Amino acid sequence: MLVSKLLLPTLKDTPQEAEIVSHQLMLRAGLIRKVASGIYTWLPLGLKVLKKIENIVREEMDLSGAQEVCMPMVLPRELWEETNRWEKMGPELLRIKDRHNRDFCLGPTHEEIITDIIRNNVKSYKELPLNIYQIQTKFRDEVRPRYGIMRGREFLMKDSYSFNIDEESLQETYLTMRETYKKILDRIGLEYKISRADSGSIGGDSSEEFHVLAENGEDIIAISDSSEFAVNSELLLKDGEDISSLEGKPSPDGQGTIQIKKGIEVGHIFKLGKIYAESMKASVLDSNGKASELYMGCYGIGVSRLVAAAIEQNYDDKGIIWHHSISPFDINIISIGHDKNKEIATASHKLYKDLNEMGYSVLLDDRKDGYGTKIKDSELIGIPLNIIVGKKFLENKEIELLRRNGDSSMNPIDDVKTILDFFKD
Repeated sequence: MLVSKLLLPTLKDTPQEAEIVSHQLMLRAGLIRKVASGIYTWLPLGLKVLKKIENIVREEMDLSGAQEVCMPMVLPRELWEETNRWEKMGPELLRIKDRHNRDFCLGPTHEEIITDIIRNNVKSYKELPLNIYQIQTKFRDEVRPRYGIMRGREFLMKDSYSFNIDEESLQETYLTMRETYKKILDRIGLEYKISRADSGSIGGDSSEEFHVLAENGEDIIAISDSSEFAVNSELLLKDGEDISSLEGKPSPDGQGTIQIKKGIEVGHIFKLGKIYAESMKASVLDSNGKASELYMGCYGIGVSRLVAAAIEQNYDDKGIIWHHSISPFDINIISIGHDKNKEIATASHKLYKDLNEMGYSVLLDDRKDGYGTKIKDSELIGIPLNIIVGKKFLENKEIELLRRNGDSSMNPIDDVKTILDFFKD
């Protein structure tokens, strides 16, 4: 992609509305633009990152054996009343009426919809277990949308729902999804903790949250300094107790002491048990030919929130530092004097063509701006590798390879293998 043709509205100054780093950098780097409170347009660079995360999530979900569907965003009141959640969800559920005065809502989650599908289409235990997922836009009418994408009203989420004949089968699916989420977060290069959590409005027997550790995290988790133990701190606090009082106490698992960390909740997995099956009369015939109510699990991961979480954990005073798996582009060719020197322009375009043919996603900064502007923009948007084509190329056919972490080297422009090795280190 030529930068001169790219919609890339970078900002020098930080917008006043942006309170945390991810919101600031997503606005400054031209990833998003605000439409209304808690509602954003994803611009080309931001959408590239979002799609890369979405693809990682989809690949791992498919490998786990889950099946993808696409359920509607507009949901009828009748199904929500079967579980008593039409009123229970409160004002976060955005309720609307169609032209016939029928009640609908914008879906914040889809337990009722998928349960309705399964109860009408699955009849025997032999068809189980099933794990059905979608990657879809959700809407929750947050009382105070804040932090940009971190807590917006409209967001992209992967939600999946498992259906099992008994608790043992549910446990197997639950553990599979737990491992799947670990693989997703590992591929994105994030540091995280899995913590025991409250099931909240979703309900169920037990649940765990996946927290990306970050200073601007909204959740406070208690972790052991000597084990994998982690729990949402609110589950340990007694009435009137302050969070700071937990620091240094013995860990509930008997290993080490408690440390208090801030985290961004990016995933939540639930054992729902029979609560939805009972209220919606969802059953199959078991091995004895008798009706058996289904055991369910629910597994959500915030695809759009992961973009913000990745930034909160990886940035410096220059801008975003993307993990290579989710960077909008792999390489940025900074062509110095592109508009004035035909030799530099020709060499830059040839390099651009060659790298694209090798399978890299490449930017070519062909703008009339000088080196300072171009490198600042590249650092702001977080491209992992810059290739500088300028004065050294004219002198001795060398190009500078400059990584986002500051490492650099000079290499002959024809030495493509060196370029590849440098990037892959």
